[in-house]
Amino acid sequence: MQFDRIIKNGTIVTASDVYRADIGIVDGRITALAGDLNDSDDIVDATGLYVMPGGIDSHVHIAQPSGDGIVMADDFETGTRSAAMGGNTSIISFCMQEKGDSLRESLKVYHAKADGECHIDVAFHLIITDPTPAVLGQELPALVEDGYTSIKVFMTYDGLRLRDDEILDTLESARRTGALVMVHCENEDAIRFLIGQHEANGDLAAKYHATTRPIAAEREATHRALSLAEIVDTPIVIVHVSNREAMEEIERARMRGSKVVGETCPQYLMLTADDLDQTEMEGAKFVCSPPPRDKASQDACWDGIERGVFDLFSSDHCPFRFDDPAGKLNEKGNKSFRWIPNGIPGVATRLPILFSEGVQKGRIDLCRFVAITATNHAKLYGMYPQKGTIAIGSDADLALWDPAKTVTITNDLLAQGADYTPYEGLKVSGWPVHVMVRGKTIVDEGKLTGEKGFGAYVPRNRSSMMASHKPAD
Repeated sequence: MQFDRIIKNGTIVTASDVYRADIGIVDGRITALAGDLNDSDDIVDATGLYVMPGGIDSHVHIAQPSGDGIVMADDFETGTRSAAMGGNTSIISFCMQEKGDSLRESLKVYHAKADGECHIDVAFHLIITDPTPAVLGQELPALVEDGYTSIKVFMTYDGLRLRDDEILDTLESARRTGALVMVHCENEDAIRFLIGQHEANGDLAAKYHATTRPIAAEREATHRALSLAEIVDTPIVIVHVSNREAMEEIERARMRGSKVVGETCPQYLMLTADDLDQTEMEGAKFVCSPPPRDKASQDACWDGIERGVFDLFSSDHCPFRFDDPAGKLNEKGNKSFRWIPNGIPGVATRLPILFSEGVQKGRIDLCRFVAITATNHAKLYGMYPQKGTIAIGSDADLALWDPAKTVTITNDLLAQGADYTPYEGLKVSGWPVHVMVRGKTIVDEGKLTGEKGFGAYVPRNRSSMMASHKPAD
């Protein structure tokens, strides 16, 4: 037989085209795109289905240390399993440097957690929390050459945030080495000030998480991050943008000639701060940072998706169990919003929510859906054209979508480690019914058919944005 497998009778969707063709696969890669392929003993009938590149979720936290007594809900087995259930074929998870550790030591820890556990392919961003001269001058350049080509810095959280001078040093190292920098933008000093006021007033319920992290704190930090990047003359990614004010900072920076990528997430389209205002600690289920805002901010984020302010749509999957003393309802979290672990699960629901609310409701077309959920991620983070498209030579990472399938989201459908989903009961139109990684079926009609360990680590090239960026002399 000429092909190991053929995907037949489907409608192929890429970031630029929608067309009818069959797909021939050999050794896990696409080798033919043509009409009426038959030369295989293994034919998958995709009649009535869209055949899309598998989703790439480039903003995922898995098995990350989260404070004394707090345990993240997903390890790499459950996290990649859940990702697959939602139509994803690759994730880029974060490897967090703990204070005093080298980046290589941190990577060894995360690789050990992931090796042999993953259902889909995995790469790593580096979180830099301790930007010493050795880290920035020796480790980072070597690791970029080894395929770890993106880093993240925080402007908030004790133990994670960097001062402005440290951010500048990190940006400068990234500019020299070709690493792409992602920035979590919130003003920690403003947040601490507001937390102090709330605690003095006895305002400790989960809903006060949102009022201590206001839009102004995100807007100011976004402006500052963009200004620092402009000083160093290097591109950056502003992650998980939640509101119009931060979007406007991105647009103004672009008008000045800066290269900046914007990212938003499902929680900023579907949730509001009112979701945190519930009794019996139910609001803790929705605590994440930045927090969900209001209806006007939801509309703004949709506008940003439609107009191209956002190049990426990611989940910021950061899961904790709810009814668990090592999760949202830990002893201190029961007493104050300050100690509720920040983050919500979402790797499995990212794609169905955007397909249903975006494509099916006419906000975006199919090509835009593929671009902001797969292709742009692959291009930006150095995985293209191996990942993120349907083309000759690309990995056969495919998601077959049934646009007519209606699903009510419940946690038991998602195969994740968390004991809840913030989207429980949401009815979505369109669902990935067949998911393949490198030509092998891993999910079929809602059932996991693949085995852990099939997912592989993917070293990456430098970002397309860094490759085209010419640093100042």
